[in-house]
Amino acid sequence: MKAVETNLLTLLKRNETQFIVPIYQRTYSWTLEQCKQLWADIMRIAQGKPTDTHFVGSIVYIEQGHQTATSVDKYLVIDGQQRLTTLSILLAALGKAIETNPGQGSETSRQRIKNVYLTNPEEKDDLRHKLILTRSDRETFIALVEDREVPADASQRIIANYEFFDDCIRRSEISFDALFNAVGRLIIVDVSLERVKDNPQLIFESLNSTGLDLAQADLIRNYLLMDLEPNEQRELYENYWYRMERSFENGYATQFDRFMRDYLTIKNKGKIPNINRIYVDFKTYAQSARANGIGIEDLVADIYQYAKYFVRMVFLKEVDPEIRRVFSDLKDLQVEVAAPFMMEVYDDYERQKRLSQPEFLEILRLVESYVFRRIICGIPTNSLNKTFAQLSRDADKANYLASVRSLFMAKDSYRRFPRNEEFVREFLMKDIYNLRLRLYILGRLENYQRTKEVINPHEYSIEHIMPQNPNLSAHWQQMLGENWAQIQQTYLHTIGNLTLTGFNAEMSDKPFEQKRDADKGFANSPLYLNQDLRHLSVWSDTQIVERGERLVVLASEVWTIPEESQYPKLTTVFSNDSEVTYSLDSYSFSDESLALFHALNALLLDLDTSVRREFTKLYIAYKSLTNFVDVVPQKKRLLLTLNMEFSELDDPQGICEDMSNVGKWGNGSVQLGVSSLPDMDYAMFLVRQSFEENSE
Repeated sequence: MKAVETNLLTLLKRNETQFIVPIYQRTYSWTLEQCKQLWADIMRIAQGKPTDTHFVGSIVYIEQGHQTATSVDKYLVIDGQQRLTTLSILLAALGKAIETNPGQGSETSRQRIKNVYLTNPEEKDDLRHKLILTRSDRETFIALVEDREVPADASQRIIANYEFFDDCIRRSEISFDALFNAVGRLIIVDVSLERVKDNPQLIFESLNSTGLDLAQADLIRNYLLMDLEPNEQRELYENYWYRMERSFENGYATQFDRFMRDYLTIKNKGKIPNINRIYVDFKTYAQSARANGIGIEDLVADIYQYAKYFVRMVFLKEVDPEIRRVFSDLKDLQVEVAAPFMMEVYDDYERQKRLSQPEFLEILRLVESYVFRRIICGIPTNSLNKTFAQLSRDADKANYLASVRSLFMAKDSYRRFPRNEEFVREFLMKDIYNLRLRLYILGRLENYQRTKEVINPHEYSIEHIMPQNPNLSAHWQQMLGENWAQIQQTYLHTIGNLTLTGFNAEMSDKPFEQKRDADKGFANSPLYLNQDLRHLSVWSDTQIVERGERLVVLASEVWTIPEESQYPKLTTVFSNDSEVTYSLDSYSFSDESLALFHALNALLLDLDTSVRREFTKLYIAYKSLTNFVDVVPQKKRLLLTLNMEFSELDDPQGICEDMSNVGKWGNGSVQLGVSSLPDMDYAMFLVRQSFEENSE
């Protein structure tokens, strides 16, 4: 590496030199606010002492790689592309201003600025330009330098900043020569890297170590492509990354981090990365993948494939109308936590061909039902991300659909899939109106089993059949009876009293008969939800409850739950011993190891009310969201396997073994033995770490 202090014009003045912004770099992004600050710095230099300078940062670049037979030295810009581009735009604007205002008698001409600092005048085509930007910015910048008409799809950021500098230059009271001399006193650190000796990725990371300059997407893209030869960069970028960026459309900047978190959750077998550490965790995964023989192209292609699933789900780009409709419902339900599971199932459906389309649809609807029923029953949702992250790991993909049904139905306690009795009871009297999902709920009920003429609930308003107004009219009070206030308080926001209408303002607090019989009333409504209101003459608590009960029966079909005949018990799904039941008597304990087990068992079950024990053929499992410790009885001790990565364990005594690549009984990469009661306290210190890793 060679780093020298110099000024910007000296860098650009080099003959037969070209600085190339790599194809994978982000597009030009400086805003007017940053340009205003740069202009203020230039003005301060121009109006100050002749010795005044201003440091604008570093320009880091490296030889492009395998050079073609050309006299132009090509360099890839690793860092500083934004300031290099902005200052080149400023020079182009200054040259234009000098040419169109000859009366000012400048010693510097536009042609000189162009030939010395912006182009290689003896070269043609791309070699002619000293700065080559990324594909979406390149033609716009070249058009400004060459004074040509800008393309139809011009980079608006470059145009806006050029016009800003052009306006500032023309309105300035400082001469063109003074401005040019001020630009010449902008100081940079010129950092030249050697491809053979220097690691541009490490240098790039150190320059962006705060994580503020570049988004996670930029860092990941640069990490994957920076070390490749230009032709390889271009091929991977054009074939995969650029297509992925385009597929996200305007959501790329906001949704890519979420996608990559979900992708890493899949690849890291259910371990959910911190959203603020996506780049760090991705590097760890990518290094592991490459160590296992996965090439860069295969890795980028895999990311691209899962990005297609994500985009179809989130932006509703799926071409199959039935699948797209389910994705639309899931989007309204806002089940982002289930995305890793759904993306993996999507891959098993589309690429691996493990599922048929009806099976894929049923699994998606099971996700919807599971989440919705839990919301209605008031079950906390803060553990759902781990529940779904674990789901695909536990599924038996040789018996896919039955396995997923079984996994859902086997969940208990705060992870349970509410059965019909609980769901019906809660849904009937739930305050539906004040749920954020109220339009989703009524829309799903309305559209159930519609294949055509599906309505968009967001185009309708929610109507209270019995009005919300606490000062009900005498007509309504008479219809509801002497307990009208209590009836209104009890049933106002329940499902039996709610419907959809496009004429909410017209109905207002009118009597029931008028709401029913008006030209735009319930009797003339095409909506299914209003059909049972057509022939009613009274609307009171009896009718509200009866209608609510009908809708709850419908809701049980909409948000369905597997019947017992549709799924086997988990022992038959995951065990070759089909119907075999294990107990404590199934294991070979000595008196010594049995006493240890009873002591350990009490401590483990006392960890949390969510902990449950399961006897299997090979070990005794203790679970919260999933197994956190598996116990293998031995003659003189207990062998414990902790379900966590060895590298993440805090083991100051160093008694644990790393079983990452070793055959073993139990789940996880950490193993330890417990041989005496005094060992128990330290063993529980280790077990608690695994429990916290595998629970809420």
